Amino acid sequence: MKKALSVLLVLLVASFALFAGGSNETATASADDPYAALGKYTMMIGHSQPADNPRSISLEKFVTDVEERTNGHVKVQVIGNGQLGTEKEMLEQVVAGTLQGMRGGQFDFTPRLLMFTLPFLAQTREEVTALLHSDLAEKVCAEAEATTGTVIINLCDAGGFRQFSNNRRPITKPEDLQGLKMRTAGMETIDRTFKALGATTTPVPYSDLYMALKTGVADGQENPWTNVSSMKFYEVQKYFTEVNYQFHPDPFYVNGTWWNSLPEEFQTIIRECATEMGTYNDQLVDELQNDARQAVVDAGGDIYVPTEEELQAFKDAVQVVYQQCIDSGILSAAELAELQEIVANN
Repeated sequence: MKKALSVLLVLLVASFALFAGGSNETATASADDPYAALGKYTMMIGHSQPADNPRSISLEKFVTDVEERTNGHVKVQVIGNGQLGTEKEMLEQVVAGTLQGMRGGQFDFTPRLLMFTLPFLAQTREEVTALLHSDLAEKVCAEAEATTGTVIINLCDAGGFRQFSNNRRPITKPEDLQGLKMRTAGMETIDRTFKALGATTTPVPYSDLYMALKTGVADGQENPWTNVSSMKFYEVQKYFTEVNYQFHPDPFYVNGTWWNSLPEEFQTIIRECATEMGTYNDQLVDELQNDARQAVVDAGGDIYVPTEEELQAFKDAVQVVYQQCIDSGILSAAELAELQEIVANN
């Protein structure tokens, strides 16, 4: 039933996009409306997060900013909470052109972005920002356009540093993960990290994760505090470890054909609004993650904070993942050195 509703919604989105999204009505520019001659466009954006998540809140700002700065000539509609399907399905819709944009940590079509998700690569906001705003990040985004036909107009933080949780026992050392079934999003770096720590992995779509944890399809998962709180994973998980082992880029994918149909003036405005949205998103992540963590505590979650020595044991156990990712073509040894230099300088 859920799948049928998603398909119906996609068809409605597609029909609306054909009616409004590709329109290019011409008119005469005036002093009151310098964009009147540029036409009207509709931008539909999908994502998987609920309304109280930083992604949703920052997209609200994007909607307001774009519509105000284009004098209403670009209308933006956001459809969240996974209503259009999984993140992979939404990205497929963007590639196909039935959806103009989507935000989310979906890297199946852009696996090189996974280099930014190497375990324990960064430890501070400054390091994350430097990585996502680097020349290397810009190069990888440009590669995505060439291979997928999508344009990545912003990279921000998908929710903050990510933590472990499970229902069976506290995780205080790598050995505690042995034998646990840990959910992955199908991401190579998560899968390899858990396997290096001795766990087995099972892929579960984000929208299905709560029920998978509740029914025991997976013993545990990894997510930032903001996601744990907004998705109420604390209701179906008991033990949490604040390990800060990874962050995820949050690429803003836009269909290339639609993007290239826009007047240059609108492209500039949308990029500027996307950049401001990304900055606001990251501020929200930093502001909200403490409250989100406290929500876990208030719900009875058991949070373990490793000592520096204990944390180093996790870092040592996953070093093999770096070479595995080089071997699989996610990045080169030279690019790994570049990432590490960016972090060292920030």
